[in-house]
Amino acid sequence: MQIAFLVYEGMTTLDLIGPYEVLNGIPGADVRFVAKKTGELRVDSKAFGIVVDHALADVPRPDVFVVPGGLEGTFKAAGDEEILGWVREAHAHSQFTTSVCTGSLILGAAGVLEGKNATTHWAAVPMLEQYGCSYSPARVVEDGKVITAAGVSSGIDMGLTLAARLTDDDTARAIQLGIEYDPQPPFDAGSPEKAGQQIVDLAMAALSAQM
Repeated sequence: MQIAFLVYEGMTTLDLIGPYEVLNGIPGADVRFVAKKTGELRVDSKAFGIVVDHALADVPRPDVFVVPGGLEGTFKAAGDEEILGWVREAHAHSQFTTSVCTGSLILGAAGVLEGKNATTHWAAVPMLEQYGCSYSPARVVEDGKVITAAGVSSGIDMGLTLAARLTDDDTARAIQLGIEYDPQPPFDAGSPEKAGQQIVDLAMAALSAQM
């Protein structure tokens, strides 16, 4: 089973690494990082890079592919016809098409989300709805073979959901235990509704400063 992760300059690291740690635990999985060019691509923090061994043309029809999100880098990728063309071709033949965070905007720009239910980072909901889909506020939304995850950390939840679909619940549970994914955050502020307006404003200011 070939699982491809789309990599591009400026993506958010955890959007890729979270589901990667889960899906790489599936027995027999052939996990590949793909991009327009091979070599090192810098993530949004620019503190380090992801090494990509496969160009888009090398992996045209993966069984599953994951599109991570980000900020400015994602907006650029969503306007890149080479990337969008690969997404369309991969989606036409995939068993599952997935995204994390604002990676859903790339799926939307490729026409994959038309008429679908989908999710994204809470700050990107207005942009997501421009692509003809209906926003659902869940951490993971499944609509046919399209699975979208909300912001950043929810990629782990999406990975476990996908692992169960590709294998079985017990295998997914074993992977969850293997990475000791048992979230017990010190604060209950993981959504705008829980955080309150003051914290939402602080978060938006931090996001704006990164662009």
